[in-house]
Amino acid sequence: MNFYNYIFQRTVNDNTDSKRILGVNIMKNEALDLLAELKALVGSADQVDVTAQGIADHSYDWWPVAAKWRQNGKMPCKPDAVVYPGNVDEVSRVLAWANDNSVPVTPWGLGSSVTGQPLTEYGGVTLDLSRMDKIIKVDVENLIVRAEAGVMGGDLEDHLQTLGYTLNHSPQSLYRSTVGGWFATRATGQLSSRYGGIEDLAYSFTAVLADGTILETVDLPRMAVGPDLRHLMIGCEGAMGVITEVALKIFPLPETRLNETITFPTVEVGKDAMRAIMAANLRPALLRFYDVAEARHAMQDKDFASPVMFVGTEGMDAVAKAEMEAVRNVCAKLGGKPIGPKGTEGWITRRYDFSTIEGFVMRPEGVAETIEISNNWERIMDTYDLMTERLAPYADEVLGHFSHVYSTGVSLYVILLGEAENGEESEARIKKMWEVAMEASLETGASISHHHGSGLARNPYVGRALGSGLDVMQRIKDALDPNNTLNPGKLGLRRP
Repeated sequence: MNFYNYIFQRTVNDNTDSKRILGVNIMKNEALDLLAELKALVGSADQVDVTAQGIADHSYDWWPVAAKWRQNGKMPCKPDAVVYPGNVDEVSRVLAWANDNSVPVTPWGLGSSVTGQPLTEYGGVTLDLSRMDKIIKVDVENLIVRAEAGVMGGDLEDHLQTLGYTLNHSPQSLYRSTVGGWFATRATGQLSSRYGGIEDLAYSFTAVLADGTILETVDLPRMAVGPDLRHLMIGCEGAMGVITEVALKIFPLPETRLNETITFPTVEVGKDAMRAIMAANLRPALLRFYDVAEARHAMQDKDFASPVMFVGTEGMDAVAKAEMEAVRNVCAKLGGKPIGPKGTEGWITRRYDFSTIEGFVMRPEGVAETIEISNNWERIMDTYDLMTERLAPYADEVLGHFSHVYSTGVSLYVILLGEAENGEESEARIKKMWEVAMEASLETGASISHHHGSGLARNPYVGRALGSGLDVMQRIKDALDPNNTLNPGKLGLRRP
């Protein structure tokens, strides 16, 4: 199988002599010339993959809809080639070439997105950054680590812990995602209520723009010299530039970690307790609250009958103890009952486990999805009630928890599990879940995503979510990427 066959893979007639890519007619001989040019831009020929397996491996991420495509024999998001750059200069050359030839480029970390962010709808090149996996420097004086974009998060965290430090960024995908992916998707972790999301943990970055320009920012605690360019790239999903290097905060490992499990009479009371904890200016590292349906899973007890909160405090021994006592007191005033650390500690040992969701998704008839949003305290119960009610007809189990807590509000994470008659029905039901969840979010004034990002799953709803902000974002996109080659069509932006 050769590059030409892939460039022509979406034509009606396999014998067609040309194909239109982003408005440009590509002839067979031109396709072969482009492949030769592409190989010349990187260090070795094996950095350009046009094999059937290489293409297939980059045609699906961990979005359950993509899993159903695979099971149902569909491949609607095929790149024409996969390129593995080894350094920022190779990224720059590939992007400049793609810009000159109007070839789409879609960045890829480890493919762990659950919304279709790294999947291309327009062919072109998938830029797999996994070979850019160097930990460049651990700066213990300034508490910064600098790493290439392809470093797996778990590898970085494990390395730091051997030195007595931690990122305090622990998404469930820690061991299947990259630091560049965190940055590009505006990720957050399970300790965000104290340490924040990636936007709070990232000091600086290096990125390559569509024309090959290398953008570097500096490791300084704060600057008042125009807008903060980090926020141009954080969450851009590769549409504004390709992240190649990131500098992140690090923290000394805490002296003490304490955990508690607290039950509440109702979901609303538990939600109020979370708000009260934040209003009291307490910042436990771990703060999660489960409705009864998900509490049974989180506690691994099918008979568990109460909504439950998991709390963790950490730091110097006296501080961690004092904060935990203060959290218990706040919760007690609202009817919370501590039942000991066992439930929370059990969850901590399983916090990177995807087996429940994947057990459903990997079977053709299995239905599973996770959808997260955020809202202010005054409206979050409206979103929870409406979303869980409307999603119930499409899932055998609707599970909900609140996490990633702020003084102004909280995220809601809904897990949907069920069985369909067959693979086609399973795919259709998951797509319907997205439609129902997004409409419920918009109707109740919620965000359409808290940390999984837009990708393909949320793309149809971005315009309504951003309002006039989408036009501003489109103007920025047009200025940075006038040929629309970087992950085109994502984030609700103009399609080719």
